[in-house]
Amino acid sequence: MRSFFLVALASLVTFSFAAAADAQSSQKRRGNLFKHDYSAAYTLQRVSVRASCFPTKLRAILAHIAVQTGKKPVVTSGHRPRSGRSQHSHCYAADIRVPGVSERKILAAAASAPGVGGIGRYCNGIVHVDIGPKRRWAHCGKRGRRS
Repeated sequence: MRSFFLVALASLVTFSFAAAADAQSSQKRRGNLFKHDYSAAYTLQRVSVRASCFPTKLRAILAHIAVQTGKKPVVTSGHRPRSGRSQHSHCYAADIRVPGVSERKILAAAASAPGVGGIGRYCNGIVHVDIGPKRRWAHCGKRGRRS
């Protein structure tokens, strides 16, 4: 009878340690998820838009734009592997629009984002943001205009 109680006690102690370790592990996972998961800060225009490879720095820029404008940016173009020397080919760029927000406000939010590199404006209201070198431009039509 005594050995039965010892086995039961050992099982109970083991179970309580396992439960405590599982609770700590679960709490760590949850803390990290909400601390570094910026994917909820933007939406995709279509399911075919490739954005899963966005680095944390680019996701943070999109999250900053969402906070500054009060609305989630819609990513219209992300990773484009065959786009030559573009930051899109490295998955370092996103073309966005923010429905209901002026282009001027989107550009101001992008310019104030920490770590932003290139910011471009297209005539159709789309704004380009990337984490490459710092530069600004406006592009309309085939020739475009750099500023």
